[in-house]
Amino acid sequence: MQFSSLLLLTLFVFLLWPLYRWHRSGNSLAPAVFAGLLLGLVFGGLLQLARGWGADPAEVLPWIDVLGDGYVNLLHLLVMPLVLVSILGAVVKVSNTQSLGKISVSVLAVLLGTTAVAALVGVMMAQLFDLSAAGLVEGARESARVQELDRRMGEVTGLGIPEILVSFIPENIFSDLAGSRDTSVIAVVVFAVLLGLAALGVRREHPEEGQKIVDFVHVAQVWVMKLVRLIMAFTPYGVMALVAALIASSSWGDILNLFSFVVASFAAIGLMFLVHGLLLLVNGVSPLHYFAKVWPVLVFAFSSRSSAATIPLNIETQIDELRNSPAIANFSASFGATIGQNGCAGIYPAMLAVMVAVPMGIDVMDPVWLATLVAVVVISSFGIAGVGGGATFAALVVLPAMGLPVTIAALLISVEPLIDMARTALNVNGAMTAGTLTQRWLGGEVPGPQPDEV
Repeated sequence: MQFSSLLLLTLFVFLLWPLYRWHRSGNSLAPAVFAGLLLGLVFGGLLQLARGWGADPAEVLPWIDVLGDGYVNLLHLLVMPLVLVSILGAVVKVSNTQSLGKISVSVLAVLLGTTAVAALVGVMMAQLFDLSAAGLVEGARESARVQELDRRMGEVTGLGIPEILVSFIPENIFSDLAGSRDTSVIAVVVFAVLLGLAALGVRREHPEEGQKIVDFVHVAQVWVMKLVRLIMAFTPYGVMALVAALIASSSWGDILNLFSFVVASFAAIGLMFLVHGLLLLVNGVSPLHYFAKVWPVLVFAFSSRSSAATIPLNIETQIDELRNSPAIANFSASFGATIGQNGCAGIYPAMLAVMVAVPMGIDVMDPVWLATLVAVVVISSFGIAGVGGGATFAALVVLPAMGLPVTIAALLISVEPLIDMARTALNVNGAMTAGTLTQRWLGGEVPGPQPDEV
């Protein structure tokens, strides 16, 4: 390792010390997460400048990734145990099993409904910024991406809603607990609900044995939540490392070349955040209070670019800060990580569809074409969980369904990481909004306090 790289790495370790002191001095995680974000931006910018000084950031980034990627791996480790014990605990405590169905329907309605709105917002922004696929340059990196997309197209060809629904049903729960499938999270949710319903049956028929099951599930919940809080304590340092690595590896030249698309994407995402806030306001929840409590979750989603990895922090924040019931928090966080993602499955494929359709002479504002696009986006957002890959697979499903080529998804690869950060934050916020609205609507039927009012 060059001396300059060693010096940069030493500086990174040195910056961790004030962050640690700041974290230990406060009772709240939020200020430390924000401090980690700022330090990550500063250090990532320093690594960008170091290229001009003859240093090689490529020698430093793998060591920074040890902290960032290691933290994300620990969060992935939590997902399955947390979903299993939390939903199992929620089911064994309910007195009316019909409320579980109402929770699922309510959460899915919000997720899919806001995805339809997100598709319309994507179309509007593509039109407003006059975005078009014409003139986009295909370099070596983009050509390689085209070949990768051609390979992935085989994975989504012939994939319909019936096949997606079947994939939600667990066949081997141990395999799904290991996350072997793209729908493993939903499969674990289904298994936990079935196991909980069986526990309710045991409690009715054999009260003594049923109480032992309830006690065991309670102990498991306390145990797993303690593990969650232990790992959550590393959030500021993980955020700092993730943001630093992302800023250092970004190509600002590529971002400037696709500046209109970047600005349009962020404008669409920002508008959808306003839509979420408006929905909360109409239903008696203060958007200001809401965002003040969830922004650490959004910061982590932004830096990690993983809705699944954000599930533990999502659930904990919904329960402890938004005061949603554990059942609602777990259902909304789990469904929201795989179904109806406003950013990846709503805005992105709709914008790409417009960018491709305009050069082909298609009137994108034709009511029939527009309604078809929204319907395809909503249906695909429900089915994207069956194939995984987020926004890219959403485009691979929506564009061919509309009779459009998929090459454009490869031409935008250079700015994808930057935009994907904001899209992931929007996806996670959609899940928390769905949980908060469901708590507002079903609060009287589901155990748990009400969210803060205006």
